[in-house]
Amino acid sequence: MPTGRETLTVEVDGHTITALAAGSDPAAAKPLVVALHGGTYTARYFDVAGSADGSFLDTAAAHGYRVIAFDRPGYGGSTPLPPEQNTFGRHAELLSAAISQVASYEGAVRVFLVGHSIGGMIALMVAAAQPGFGLIGVSATGMGSVIPPGGAAEALGSLPADLTVDLPYDERDKVMFGPAQTWNEQARVQAHASYAPTPVRELIQAPAWPREQLPGLAPRVRVPLHNMLAEHDALWDSSADNVASFAALFTAAPFVQAGVARSTGHSIDHHRLGHALHLRQLAFAQECAQWAEQGGSAR
Repeated sequence: MPTGRETLTVEVDGHTITALAAGSDPAAAKPLVVALHGGTYTARYFDVAGSADGSFLDTAAAHGYRVIAFDRPGYGGSTPLPPEQNTFGRHAELLSAAISQVASYEGAVRVFLVGHSIGGMIALMVAAAQPGFGLIGVSATGMGSVIPPGGAAEALGSLPADLTVDLPYDERDKVMFGPAQTWNEQARVQAHASYAPTPVRELIQAPAWPREQLPGLAPRVRVPLHNMLAEHDALWDSSADNVASFAALFTAAPFVQAGVARSTGHSIDHHRLGHALHLRQLAFAQECAQWAEQGGSAR
């Protein structure tokens, strides 16, 4: 793991929530960046370098941001939830409270939320609930509005509900990475250290989320939204029509940027062009900061 990392721990409603942090205190104009990982990963997802340009934590810290990547419940050092309580809604509640604690401790009045895959779904649920901390924008990547029937997402979701599975590296790699020319071997090996056992209940909820949750919560997101899907995504349909349809659902968002991350697979960050995504996310965070400074408000 690169140097300059801190491990944070907070307690929420009797649950321990851990996080990986990088960067020093941000300049006044820069928000606190909070990141939520997807299924089968820990917070170390955001510390995998897809290229020599570094990981998301490296890039954010180098550009003067304080960035904190949380372990969702059941991952890393965060307390697992009983199977019947392990819902995306409960994750959103616990993580929202954890973010509020950390933002208060850090003295951050503005927060920019980044979520990948299931982490993106939960980030949008946090935003739709209009949290108590100063949320100014969301970047949700690796998730959209259409999961192709009969694909990898449904296959993973067909496992017994109460299991926790630790999928072999090579099986995960087939889903998480795009064509061989889009990634390098060092990044693939480093990504293996960020993989983690996964509650199957998450893998069951994910394919149903676009149908059961997205239409109701999207109109309640009242902050700017950035969204990117991988060109070679094994879980989601990243066609131009579906990207546009996803963006159109967010009718209350002040502005929306949605697109396709070319030459990447599902775990966009871990590809050669992952750094391009990171630069776009930080540029969008700065746009959100200016929007907030000029009077924009989610409330």
